[in-house]
Amino acid sequence: MNISGNTIFIPGATSGIGLALALELRARGNTVIVGGRRTDLLDTIAAEHPGIDTVEIDTAEPASIDSAAKAVLARHPDLNVLVTMAGIMRIEDWHRPESFLASAEATVTTNLLGPIRLIAAFIEHLRAQPDATIMTVSSGLAFTPLKVTPSYNASKAAIHMLSESLRLQLADTTVKVVELEPPAVRTSLLPGQETSEFAMPLDEFVAEVVALIESQPDAREIQVERVKFLRYGEARGDYDQVVATLNAADPHGN
Repeated sequence: MNISGNTIFIPGATSGIGLALALELRARGNTVIVGGRRTDLLDTIAAEHPGIDTVEIDTAEPASIDSAAKAVLARHPDLNVLVTMAGIMRIEDWHRPESFLASAEATVTTNLLGPIRLIAAFIEHLRAQPDATIMTVSSGLAFTPLKVTPSYNASKAAIHMLSESLRLQLADTTVKVVELEPPAVRTSLLPGQETSEFAMPLDEFVAEVVALIESQPDAREIQVERVKFLRYGEARGDYDQVVATLNAADPHGN
């Protein structure tokens, strides 16, 4: 993925990593469309950041994805990058079904079915572009489990393997697949994470991500240094120690 000259749709980008990345990519010379469920946040983003387009989308709802895709492509027929950013993370207790089942179903719907449905809505358009990219968003927790978030961990592990598989399938097209793998970042993904000393400052994370995209345009995985501890535990042979360290860090594993 080139660092500039793209038209990029980022659903799930009204706050956190998504919004920060959208603003930085806009500053690097890209046309950026931000998607989200809350129209008040979309209106604020549009007012505060002229030049960024917005579209209402709920990535847990197939009809909303289809409607948003039609709107984005009608206004931006040169769209060539899709970032499947939307995701939720919830603490679960799997000792009793009533304490995890609804959460697990919502997490899988948003974090796994959402990206699948987004890709389905845009893949034919992206294949018709001379140079296109699907950026998936997994997590360091796709590779090392956090005890209190089983469904989130599983959904992100699935995104990793989906990314690996799509890259193979789409090798005969103009569509590249790049996987963004965040560590814990200071956002509101979990309560208390915005101020956690164990989480990476958001501005530092986005700056490093954009620098990696610029220096490694053909990268298959975008990994800031802090996520490599989680990503490569098995390869280094210290997986058990990584799991123990992650889960002892703080109640949320941040």
